[in-house]
Amino acid sequence: MPTVKGSYEAVFIYSSTLGEEELNALKEKFQTLIEQNAEIGEVDEWGKRRLAYLINDEAEGYYVLYNFVSAPAFPTELERVAKITDGVLRTLVVRKDA
Repeated sequence: MPTVKGSYEAVFIYSSTLGEEELNALKEKFQTLIEQNAEIGEVDEWGKRRLAYLINDEAEGYYVLYNFVSAPAFPTELERVAKITDGVLRTLVVRKDA
């Protein structure tokens, strides 16, 4: 039985203490990971924003929104990789067409 694909969006908040090269490398890493496992859609960079509360003693973060279509197992793996990656403050992956 074929796996039903779903439409997802993932918001990543990267550390504002990263240099430009480190930030670009992280953005590229996750975009490539998504491209390898899903059909990537729009990538929307919101840029540096003030956080609602401190995360790891940081008051600002760099926000990037990724839209993609994938099998249900991939978003869990994406969150797992994000949690163990230095420089990622927070991630949220939600299914859009529930």
